[in-house]
Amino acid sequence: MAFKLALVQPKTYYGDGNDIKNLPVALQYIDKAVSMNIDMICFPETYPGPWRKPISWSPISKLQAKAREHSIYILAGTAEECELDKNSHNIIEVLINREGEVVGKYRRTTPIGPWLYQGGQFWDFNYKEADELPVFNTEFGKIGILICSEVYVPELARVLALKGAEIIFMPAGAMKVDLNNTWRTLIFARAIENLAYTITTQSIFGVEEGLAMVASPENIILEEKNAGLYIIDIDLDRIRWLRKEKDRIIYPLPWKTKPGVLEPFWRRTKLYKKLSES
Repeated sequence: MAFKLALVQPKTYYGDGNDIKNLPVALQYIDKAVSMNIDMICFPETYPGPWRKPISWSPISKLQAKAREHSIYILAGTAEECELDKNSHNIIEVLINREGEVVGKYRRTTPIGPWLYQGGQFWDFNYKEADELPVFNTEFGKIGILICSEVYVPELARVLALKGAEIIFMPAGAMKVDLNNTWRTLIFARAIENLAYTITTQSIFGVEEGLAMVASPENIILEEKNAGLYIIDIDLDRIRWLRKEKDRIIYPLPWKTKPGVLEPFWRRTKLYKKLSES
């Protein structure tokens, strides 16, 4: 099973009252990507927005209309009022299917809020963490979603993989600067250890380098620093084969990573529980 993914790394408007300018740009990116026969398009964290309080608008309905118009999947970012705390907001990634239906929402779980999102130059709202790690079924396969620096918490990606996620999207915010090299390493590591595709992109606020990236368990297959639209083919048959195979000593190796590492004999859950409790 293969599909064509569009990855958007946009130059992004920010500051009071400016974030709404990102919405028409996002819709233009969708129209452009559709001309390249894509199946799915992915935007960065909280893109197209809103980024700042008051959270008075939502991009979801217009993105739904575009998904229906072009018969594509859209993964985009926004902020929504927290159901349990009306003074706080969840950071959300929304998955929209070809019929324009919202078939998944992931609410950021880590770290504990309010963290960096309050009173900043780019974001400004009272972020509240959520408590669920869902996996979403699509016609391509199972998708998991994390947000930005959740890549630093390997347990999150592992739980998604154990739930069956073959692709883990990790849309990011921006301004990694000197962290780009280590960030790149973590994105690739999460793909290797979970036998999954890991996918990230970010906003570009100024002249800084971005990181639009797709890693398979065996290779980094896309890596771009500049703002733009990038197209890549995702082949899930290879992922499924690697997950079924068992590591063995043969030559030449038919893989460039260790296969089968999600099998139960690779996980000593009782031991981990004992060690973590002590």
